[in-house]
Amino acid sequence: MNYLIQKTRKSKVELTRHQLREVAFQAMFSMMYQDDVSMTDAMRYTLLLADNSLTEEEEIVIPLYVDAVVAGVSEKQEELDGVIEKHLRGWKINRIAKADLIILRLAIFEMLYLQDVPNKVSLNEALELAKTYTDEESKRFINGVLSSVMAEIDSNK
Repeated sequence: MNYLIQKTRKSKVELTRHQLREVAFQAMFSMMYQDDVSMTDAMRYTLLLADNSLTEEEEIVIPLYVDAVVAGVSEKQEELDGVIEKHLRGWKINRIAKADLIILRLAIFEMLYLQDVPNKVSLNEALELAKTYTDEESKRFINGVLSSVMAEIDSNK
């Protein structure tokens, strides 16, 4: 009797940092709306969509940046939301659009915890995500909150 043994091939994802940031955003967005999806599954599925050279049969190596940001934002969500609330003017966090909230959390996490990403880059990348996933009003809102957060972080150095 012959058995077919399918070997799993590990595949490394070849995406730019901007694309990886977008993958992290999309994975966090899907986790926000699907309580039953695991963090790993959300990242894996989003990577499959982002890199069409990958297949479902492959074992995908989740890039370190994506894993660190998605896990870090999830772990530090309460702290990140506290920072956001501190910089809101006339808003409550529960009124913020979900896409805007994820973009804010992601950028603030980078500013606070990723030393290899300059704060200005985090802010600019957040605005690029906002340009793709939100409207002009949200983009201005995100810019205002993140500029305020960045100014506070820079003054505390």
